[in-house]
Amino acid sequence: MSRGPDQIALPLDWPQAGDADRFILGDANRAAFDHFRTWSTWPVKATILTGPRRSGRSLLARHFVERVKGRLFDDAEHHHEEAIFHAWNAAQESGRPLVLVADAPPPAWAITLPDLRTRLAITPVTTIAEPDDELFAGIVQLLFSDRGLFLPPEALAYVVARVERSYWSAERTVEAVDRFAIAERARLTIPVIRRALGQAGLIADERAA
Repeated sequence: MSRGPDQIALPLDWPQAGDADRFILGDANRAAFDHFRTWSTWPVKATILTGPRRSGRSLLARHFVERVKGRLFDDAEHHHEEAIFHAWNAAQESGRPLVLVADAPPPAWAITLPDLRTRLAITPVTTIAEPDDELFAGIVQLLFSDRGLFLPPEALAYVVARVERSYWSAERTVEAVDRFAIAERARLTIPVIRRALGQAGLIADERAA
């Protein structure tokens, strides 16, 4: 049976790689993922995707528009309003969706063009949230794996329990630990990770257990 246009497959990945299996689906991004899978139910052929930077939001949007031959405005709040206005109208006429990726929904954009403000008011918004513990752990583990490093389960649990849970923090954590381990020629043990995170300012007290 052929797949309907509103149920397209979305092989996704993080920005660092092209392997479709690298996207970690969790509670933080599931609603956004499902929103794009059922795009034929949108009230208009446009949507707004918000969420933290480095969360995979641009990647998700880009894969979607490539598959449906739509159009993407990344960092949409910084684009010219008239360009978005005309793109929104064109999407309705062609049936090819428009995706606007932004840090926050349109009320935060201070839109001056009344016609655009009206159109965005009826445009659905979907959001990627900050990761929960499970998703954060998966991202950290994946980023270590990217560098050819194995992080023992107890060390992973230590990181997840102590580091700020965000996409940016995951990247900074892996970078800091990797650099420290290389400089010290050390394995990824909890004491090594504790010192690395402390020196990088990612935990309050590098001596904390």
